[in-house]
Amino acid sequence: MSEPVTDAADATDAAATTNPPTEREAGTMTEAQATDATTTTDAPWRDPSLPAGARAGALIAELTLEEKIAQLYGIWIGASDDGADVAPHQHDMSSAVDLDELLPKGLGQITRAFGTAPVDAAVGAQSLARLQERIVASGRFGIPALVHEECLAGFAAYGATAYPVPLSWGATFDPELIEQMARRIGADMRSVGVHQGLAPVLDVVRDARWGRVEETMGEDPYLVGTVGTAYVRGLEASGIVATLKHFVGYSASRAGRNLAPVSVGARELADVLLPPFEMVVRDAEPRSVMNAYTDLDGVPTAADPDLLTALLRETWGFEGTVVADYFSVAFLETLHGTAGDLGEAAAAALEAGIDVELPTVHAFGEPLVRAVIDGRVDEAVIDRALLRVLIQKIELGLLDHPAAPPAAGAAKGTVDLDPVENRALARRIAEQAIVLLHNDGTLPLAAPARVAVIGPTADDPLAVLGCYAFPTHVGVHHPESGLGIELPTLVEALRAEFPTAEITFAPGTSIDGGETDGIAHAVALAASADVVVLALGDRAGLFGRGTSGEGCDAETLDLPGAQAALLEAVLDAGTPTVLTLLAGRPYVLGTAPDRAAGILQAFFPGEEGTSALAAILGGRVNPSGRLPVSVPSTPGAQPSTYLASTLARRSSVSNIDPTARYPFGHGLGYTSFAWSDLRVEAPEATTEGAVLMSLTVENTGDRAGAEVVQLYLHDPVASVVRPVQRLVGFRRVELEPGASVRLSVEVPADLAAFTGRDGRRIVEPGSLVLSFGRSSAELPLQARVELAGPVRVVDHTRAMHPVWAAEHVSPDSA
Repeated sequence: MSEPVTDAADATDAAATTNPPTEREAGTMTEAQATDATTTTDAPWRDPSLPAGARAGALIAELTLEEKIAQLYGIWIGASDDGADVAPHQHDMSSAVDLDELLPKGLGQITRAFGTAPVDAAVGAQSLARLQERIVASGRFGIPALVHEECLAGFAAYGATAYPVPLSWGATFDPELIEQMARRIGADMRSVGVHQGLAPVLDVVRDARWGRVEETMGEDPYLVGTVGTAYVRGLEASGIVATLKHFVGYSASRAGRNLAPVSVGARELADVLLPPFEMVVRDAEPRSVMNAYTDLDGVPTAADPDLLTALLRETWGFEGTVVADYFSVAFLETLHGTAGDLGEAAAAALEAGIDVELPTVHAFGEPLVRAVIDGRVDEAVIDRALLRVLIQKIELGLLDHPAAPPAAGAAKGTVDLDPVENRALARRIAEQAIVLLHNDGTLPLAAPARVAVIGPTADDPLAVLGCYAFPTHVGVHHPESGLGIELPTLVEALRAEFPTAEITFAPGTSIDGGETDGIAHAVALAASADVVVLALGDRAGLFGRGTSGEGCDAETLDLPGAQAALLEAVLDAGTPTVLTLLAGRPYVLGTAPDRAAGILQAFFPGEEGTSALAAILGGRVNPSGRLPVSVPSTPGAQPSTYLASTLARRSSVSNIDPTARYPFGHGLGYTSFAWSDLRVEAPEATTEGAVLMSLTVENTGDRAGAEVVQLYLHDPVASVVRPVQRLVGFRRVELEPGASVRLSVEVPADLAAFTGRDGRRIVEPGSLVLSFGRSSAELPLQARVELAGPVRVVDHTRAMHPVWAAEHVSPDSA
């Protein structure tokens, strides 16, 4: 490891020759004063009957400068500097800390006590409880640290449930289901003493080459915001502080490269990238936000007061903490070049609105102490951040006397982070998230006698996990500890699903090695089988150690390695082939859309993902997922999404056709639905009114199934260029065979709002086309409506959702 961080007191002593500190600044107090501060139980900051702000203010008045700053950083014990990074530049940013020197000042956060190395959950909870006792005993005021962990696709801890990745959450189009998952994730985290979760990711996909596509909920801001709201509600309801990230613009980096500059226009920022954050802040009341690593048109978000203070706090009313993405404060000096030293970086971040430096003490340590003593940072800025931090700790019960009880797991001595209830929920999400892209009638498979399972993801237990699942994020560096959870491979799941079938397996090639010498054997197996299940896709990893994940960006959307060659060779064998994709992003599928018997897209579907795939292949489960991102026709038409204006689509003035092979919202099933009887109660409304529409949805097939009715808005004439179609609502309905439902939806005029030429969000009068669609490209029912009245200016309090109602229709009345 690098040299230990210099004690911040050394910086204070060094500065004393030119600017002698006061007794408070130097942290000097008598032994009697220190003892009194530690043992006082009736101090106002311990009084739960007082408002949190008053309690925090009383404590701030007693803290020295170093004690204040100590509450504004975390420490990352055990972080590696050997190059196996789980955060950007971890190997050259990680520094050892001397707890004996650090803890007497206090401590703001503990970073990833469970997410850094494999540890038994019960043992980890007990160790964490002991560390908290040490922190409380070491400081004058006995303030525990807040503990944060990753929870992107489940609690990122050894032995914890690995749920499907967020891209699969989007594919469910089922916010209520995702809220249930978040509640379970939060309960698991609280059971071992964790307070804050670093999720959800609210970035909107703008370029599918970006490695972190798997972490997003899709390419549409309404879908991302709606599902993200549900996740935050669930996590917060369990007592965990949810953290929105990455605020904002991260997903729009140039060429899809991680941390690359972002050069979006003000309108794209306001109408595409910001709305999910705006919606979740208002509707779910999260208690924390994390900045993006990137710069927006030259201004790093970590030092942007217009975003972190003016917009987030003063306009939207956010009252929680803003925490720095790992090392992003120091990056202002080392990567962005907007700060001359760490003291300047700390000052810029604090003044912009960042309250806490993560993952470990760096710029907010000695450099910040020096900056305050030198007069470069006003102590009032420290107090502003500290007030937010302490209020949050107070609301978590950490300053009560006695403090909030230790983790339940620490008390019981046993913790199960992957109980049967979790696995059942993970299975249900995976089943609803898998998207049937194409089916020539071969699916579901009818008791095949010989099945050839081919492909590099078919026999890999990690093929179902994203880059933030513990086994792929950390566990791969600790093979001696095992996976920690059951991860059946697709081959194993198919053998369980088809116990009488003869199932053979050949990888054909690796995921990204480019080998072709195994293709001939794979083709021979395919030719001798009744049906082929061809499993292709990604390997999740970090910073180039995978084909999908943070820092694993793609040059094109061709399948990695030699998988495209394997695909075409297997299709050439002539055996009916079902292509199954276990991936973190969409890829070009070659001739498979025209020649494959079926195509199933699974976005890293979690620990129960292969069992869900097998159940869909066998017909026990009717697929109902819908694409949260478009599947491209060509590998090089990026960046492009369905949110495209007329000239961003196929045109006669460019030889590049960006039309998706499978559009956003697309998904098939094993039953059929008929849509009929579109009605518009009044085709005219004012710019502050609403339109009421309805339709009937009937299951005309022979088995139960789910339909996702999507509502799109088209603005034919606007004062600025608009996307041709934009999702403004959706409703998932489950129907038995022959059953019908009458869906009605009230569509507020606010949903037509966009950012006008003067930068204000407006609703314009004029014609709109509202469509009920099966996807963004299949819109069977459309209605033209008129908005009358003046141009109306709206803000963050505007209506963001349509209001749905459902009435089941009896067969007689139908």
